[in-house]
Amino acid sequence: MNQLKSREPGSVTLPGTLSEPLRVELIAFRRDLHMHPELGNQEFRTTAALKARLEAAGLAPKVLPGGTGLICDIGTRDAGRPMLALRADLDALPIPDVKTVDYRSTVANRAHACGHDVHTTTVLGAGLVLADLDRQGLLPNAVRLIFQPAEEVLPGGAADAVEAGVLDGVGRIIAVHCDPRVDAGKIGLRVGPITSACDRLEITLDGPGGHTARPHLTTDLVTAAARVAIDVPAVLARRVDARSGLSVTWGRIESGHAPNVIPQHAELSGTVRCLDLPTWRDAPDLVHAAIDEIATLHRAKSTVTYVRGVPPVVNDAAVTELLQAAMTARRGPYAIEGTEQSLGGEDFSWYLEHVPGAMARLGVRTPGDNRVRDLHAGDFDVDERCIEAGVELFTAAALLDAAPHH
Repeated sequence: MNQLKSREPGSVTLPGTLSEPLRVELIAFRRDLHMHPELGNQEFRTTAALKARLEAAGLAPKVLPGGTGLICDIGTRDAGRPMLALRADLDALPIPDVKTVDYRSTVANRAHACGHDVHTTTVLGAGLVLADLDRQGLLPNAVRLIFQPAEEVLPGGAADAVEAGVLDGVGRIIAVHCDPRVDAGKIGLRVGPITSACDRLEITLDGPGGHTARPHLTTDLVTAAARVAIDVPAVLARRVDARSGLSVTWGRIESGHAPNVIPQHAELSGTVRCLDLPTWRDAPDLVHAAIDEIATLHRAKSTVTYVRGVPPVVNDAAVTELLQAAMTARRGPYAIEGTEQSLGGEDFSWYLEHVPGAMARLGVRTPGDNRVRDLHAGDFDVDERCIEAGVELFTAAALLDAAPHH
């Protein structure tokens, strides 16, 4: 590919940077999505906006079978060579937007507080730039855009997208995730696990109940619930290698109505998180056994609903190297920093059960701004310069991956 010219060892000069009119358009597109957040599998407006813009660029997007989300291929497939896929997620969260900005959410108790509007906009922008390069004959192999619904809905819309065939013809896949700890204009990279497994746990405890004056004659269900909450994580900590990071954390405990009545029913809800794949596969049996033991010790009948979530995202070394080369080509090595494994879950992992891939942390913090704008918080926002950085990363990765290999 004669357009790739050597600049310095380990870097190249690539076509396909973001034009100023498109940069302005993409910021406006992101703000429009931010004002109209939609929950998982309800992203009809978002899907329609993407479809219209891609069709306006002369492309032929295809809506996924569920009616939300879409895929769009750009360029001509080189015979025998699989495509690179760029993945974005579309859905918002069921929380209020508490920011004071012109593009604040217009939907009550709905907010793009995880940055999916940014993910979507960067993949759209990359697609528009790559489509323009394809018209100039500068894209040697086809690239697939995947706009996936319902990332926040366990076990994740990625599983449905894979079942719908979005990976047919795809050899590798890349994505970004907003990171408020990294400056806009930079990315964080890591080989191996970059997120954690996340499952959901619902427990009910039942017993005959009775008077608080006579707990010895019945099942003291409140104490049983308290012991399950405290002892189950403690038991698991001694049955699993600490390096696996298996963690049970409770978000809800509910039982009883009167101070002098031992209740007949208690409920606990929480999450199970895990750093490595083998332990995640064993987690349901381990957690069930620990709950049953503690509940039986306190004469409570336990019922466990264990909802499988997502496995860890494990970044492939070669695809991570592609992202590193892409960002180095665009902005130099100083635009890349190492990142730690997060305990958060991400359904991008389902794609990696089928093809190698990697996710980069996309910096969204304004340089010098020490305010904490955490993900899944109602005041979450980004420095919109991150959009240009994301587009540059995706387009460079696509060009480097599509370039003839010798």
